[in-house]
Amino acid sequence: MVARVQPRQLALALPHAESLSRDDFLEGPANSEALTLIDHWPDWPNRVMLLIGPEGSGKSHLSSIWAEQAGARAITAHALNSAAVPGALATGALVVEDLCPPAIDERALFHLLNLAREDQAYVLITSRLAPSAFQIELRDLRSRLRAVPVVTLQPPDDQLFRALIVKFCADRQMSVDESLVSFLANRIDRSFAAARQVVERLDTEALRLGRPVTRALAAELLRDI
Repeated sequence: MVARVQPRQLALALPHAESLSRDDFLEGPANSEALTLIDHWPDWPNRVMLLIGPEGSGKSHLSSIWAEQAGARAITAHALNSAAVPGALATGALVVEDLCPPAIDERALFHLLNLAREDQAYVLITSRLAPSAFQIELRDLRSRLRAVPVVTLQPPDDQLFRALIVKFCADRQMSVDESLVSFLANRIDRSFAAARQVVERLDTEALRLGRPVTRALAAELLRDI
């Protein structure tokens, strides 16, 4: 008699919308300076500001909040070219996301900064790198970027880290209890990216196995990582 093989359930990679409203932004010491910058617009120390932080630290969330307030358009740094500059600044406010030299059009960015100054437009640039780490060939652009005021998102403290785990679970409509949150918080790297990644993997595994999201499932998952 041939044994029947139980088919393995596949977890569908469905998109999960992450709420980017002001009310859903999690505040803490790690992001207080950046949040103050956003909340105090247009009273900025400079019309061009640079917001830096690691992957998943809240740069996109903060820039989305500001874009809503300022009526700003948004463009990724690698998509910026000279032809796009005038239109990008049409509303007088712009988010330039994920500045990561050298994968940019340096002359287009320099043109953008010059035009923003002429038009007195506001520009919020986000990056994972500090200006000192930028590999910029165009000397004038290098000098201009290093003069831009920088606001840095710091690593999360314990309270914010736990809150992030809860939020990422809520974004995926996952019901979790304090024991699971504490288990994850004490066993993964204390970073925004690690929190998002482990919640994503936990959700995927729970769907694949048809099991609830529990501390036991998390223990099995982390044992296999």
